[in-house]
Amino acid sequence: MTTPISGQPLDLLLITPGGRDAIYQELGEELTAVEPPLWAGLIATYCRLKDHRVAIIDSEAERWGPETVAKKVAELKPRLVGMIVYGHQPSASTQMMTAAGPACRAIKAEAPEVPVIIVGGHVAALPERTLREEAVDFACTGEGPVTVETLLRALGDEVPDVSQVPGIVYWDGGEVRRTPGAPLIEDLDRDLPGSSWDLLPMDRYRAHNWQCFGDLGSRKPYASIYTTLGCPYKCSFCCINAPFGKNGYRFRSPEAVLKEIDILIEKFGVRTFKIVDEMFVLNEKHVTAICEGLIPRNEKLGGALNFWAYARVDTVKPAMLDMLRRAGFRWLALGIESGSKHVRDGAKKALKSEDIVGIVRAIQEAGINVIGNYIFGLPDDDAQSMRETLDLAKELNCEFANFYSAMAYPGSPLYNTAVEKGWELPDAWSGFSQHSYDCKPLATEKASAAEVLAFRDSAFNEYFTNPRYLKMVDQRFGASTSVHIRQMTRHSLRRKLLEPVDAPA
Repeated sequence: MTTPISGQPLDLLLITPGGRDAIYQELGEELTAVEPPLWAGLIATYCRLKDHRVAIIDSEAERWGPETVAKKVAELKPRLVGMIVYGHQPSASTQMMTAAGPACRAIKAEAPEVPVIIVGGHVAALPERTLREEAVDFACTGEGPVTVETLLRALGDEVPDVSQVPGIVYWDGGEVRRTPGAPLIEDLDRDLPGSSWDLLPMDRYRAHNWQCFGDLGSRKPYASIYTTLGCPYKCSFCCINAPFGKNGYRFRSPEAVLKEIDILIEKFGVRTFKIVDEMFVLNEKHVTAICEGLIPRNEKLGGALNFWAYARVDTVKPAMLDMLRRAGFRWLALGIESGSKHVRDGAKKALKSEDIVGIVRAIQEAGINVIGNYIFGLPDDDAQSMRETLDLAKELNCEFANFYSAMAYPGSPLYNTAVEKGWELPDAWSGFSQHSYDCKPLATEKASAAEVLAFRDSAFNEYFTNPRYLKMVDQRFGASTSVHIRQMTRHSLRRKLLEPVDAPA
């Protein structure tokens, strides 16, 4: 973190909780990405534009535990602490509560006079519960920037009145009060013109291993930026729109996006990027304008730019692919989800198998790598449909694949259904992590949670040890990458759900 200007009091200290070891087990040491905290950086920018003095502690990147964070809070004495529990993808917010809770308790023990607001996708989905369960003074019901900045101003009044702060729940004596929601920020270029990169430990961020297949030494420096906020789709398992209150899609101008990319290239030497948007390849005009700006930059850098972004099978147009590749997009992630049309339809993901195969092949023929994302344990899944999903994954033979267990994440329609029907959910927030020891996916009518998890873990090994896949990787990226993947598959996740139960004495 950067040190505030000497002699000037700090208004806002934004904290990103860690917990990588609990969330990813041993995978967090080398294989997973360490991503810049998007929303901490955006909230910092918004508040700095309003003349507040701000600092950020990224305890995940710094590998600081709760006690170290709490001592920093006591040392800096900010007027307000913001605990930011947005994940690097929508489904990652809930699992971050595993680290956010202990950090808040440590702060309150070390510096009880400092007010704490907690912000994030999980918090927006369950604000009253979060306030009751965590050691915080306020919980944010929306996306965060307007609420945090208004709260800062209210706390600066001689007699603070937080009842007029939009988008919070708070304690009023022994009662929980909720204020009307804060408005969404509509002018992104003016109010959220990129992250506060100067407040972040930029030397600590690294890309996922797969993004740099063929050149694993290029994982650093690394940055992630956004070009849009929100998503217009309504997939049953997705919780992205919980902090926004509705399905929607807000755009930054291509000029603002390119300006931020230039800062990262020129000031921090970044060549490896993630586009954070839940769905980047969607609006053709928006994508085209950004790519047309990136192409000359990529050419000037000798083709060194390496971007990855999310797309949908039904939004990728073959005519766009050459442009994307020339702009530096080397990877597109596709939410394929299931090999069964029946299961996809039930998850509100209506795609045809032949369309999936056709688009994947078109992307690969354009020289762009594909990450196929698959989910086991969607409500209509059984052993046969999960097998169909794995068989489709092996047929597609994408350059990388993510295998997930279905989770009813707070803020998703699936969570509401699970609560309404009394389905069994994880015992702790860490259980919502795909890679945690206590991971506990949803059961289906025909498969238990343990069966879904066991299938997911075996599918990962079957895919990445498949001779056809390893041969493709060897040809596409070189022998060193196929060796790396063989080493990756030697990591075996411990799963509480799959451990044998001791027989009674």
